[in-house]
Amino acid sequence: MQKLSLSQSLQQKLSPQQIQFIKLLQIPTAELDTRIEEELEINPALEEGMDEEFDQKEDDDPYDDTDDFKDRDDDLDIDGYIQDEDYAGYKMQGDGNYGEEDRDMPLATSSSLMDSLLQQFGYLNLTEEQRTIGYQLIGSIEADGYIRRSVQAIVNDLAFSQNVFTDAEEVEDVLHKIQSFDPAGIGARSLPECLLLQLRRKDQSDPYNILAIRIIDEFFDEFSKKHYDKIQRRLNISDESLKKVIDIIIRLNPKPGSMEGEAGNIQYLIPDFLLTNNNGKLELSLNSKNAPELRISRSFADMLDTYDKSNKKQNKNLKETVSFVKQKLDAAKWFIDAIKQRQQTLLRTMNAIVRYQYDFFLTGDESRLRPMILKDIATLIDMDVSTVSRVANSKAVQTEFGIYPLKYFFSEGISTDTGEDVSSREVKNILRDLIDAEPKLHPLSDDKLEKILNDRGYNIARRTVAKYREQLNIPVARLRKQL
Repeated sequence: MQKLSLSQSLQQKLSPQQIQFIKLLQIPTAELDTRIEEELEINPALEEGMDEEFDQKEDDDPYDDTDDFKDRDDDLDIDGYIQDEDYAGYKMQGDGNYGEEDRDMPLATSSSLMDSLLQQFGYLNLTEEQRTIGYQLIGSIEADGYIRRSVQAIVNDLAFSQNVFTDAEEVEDVLHKIQSFDPAGIGARSLPECLLLQLRRKDQSDPYNILAIRIIDEFFDEFSKKHYDKIQRRLNISDESLKKVIDIIIRLNPKPGSMEGEAGNIQYLIPDFLLTNNNGKLELSLNSKNAPELRISRSFADMLDTYDKSNKKQNKNLKETVSFVKQKLDAAKWFIDAIKQRQQTLLRTMNAIVRYQYDFFLTGDESRLRPMILKDIATLIDMDVSTVSRVANSKAVQTEFGIYPLKYFFSEGISTDTGEDVSSREVKNILRDLIDAEPKLHPLSDDKLEKILNDRGYNIARRTVAKYREQLNIPVARLRKQL
């Protein structure tokens, strides 16, 4: 029996209503308005405004027996149908690989970069499926211009959120088209790929450009560690040639997304939650944009009632009209319920995060952050980890101390000599302070950093010190040395 791929298994497991709800759950506040506008355009039975009470008796409901969504609660129960630990873009355990630079300006993004990419994308002659893939890829590009999600993860996302079933080869093909856009290096998945994309646009008749490509492609590890003598021996090149090649490479942009980030074009993402401190009591609310007023069109419901009471029920055209009206009413009712359940799921998840990290939200002191993984919150609210992951992956909260992505609050725990667990984020902050204060002529090695942290009561191994240092984008001691 042939083993099903994840995309195929998802297609079999999820109903269209579940897929639509998950899409609603995943999108941030800034995109919700657009999604609602789309639904309003395609469904005349849906209107903006306060819900109205219909004085219809239950047995007079003309669409009661044919309501495809009458088991709506079951349709919207998305817990438990998938257990993929890394499906929503970061792992259930650990600190989510959340960049420390993004912590300082957690939600600043350049709108002009996205506009520029979408404009260039519009010139491509693509199929509808390729366009959907392209939008997913462009949406995955981070503020610095990189795509850090794997191709297979994007394939799974397309199946899960867009109902588009493709493969890695087709996604790679569209990605290569996007990587031809300006700024050069955009859409790279690693620093070497970013540099190669830029180098390959340079004059290929210039031998130094060709040499630069070869060094990045074949000797990037040696280059990044400044083992220039090894590169010279392997390529048999002179000091002068090496100097010219290095000069070419260091002029490349390691963060192509930042090229578009002029101060006047930066916008801040809209927070999904608002958290206020009312005389020592934390109060959480949804951004009003997350709670739109939607209702069933009264005229559409009246139309169905009129058709239902008509004496011409056997008329074929009338039957088709009634079927169309019922379909639109059912879809409108489901969409309104889905929006409401989205609100409830968001609030349940965020309330649990606030309870878990209460001391931090009360004081803003990062040392008060507790170690927390997705499973901790899932257990508190009795939901599946994948549901919590989808909420936390794309949402943000406005606090008195700034706007934070929810991913910021998830981190692994480090034990201390007293038997307590502290957040890895606290350890990273200490590590950063130690390196900032180190003697520049004799920077601290990972072994020395490990000893200092252990002396302070943090039970941490050297390999963990190295991992945290890399996540802070701090090079090894040899490369930090300054004369």
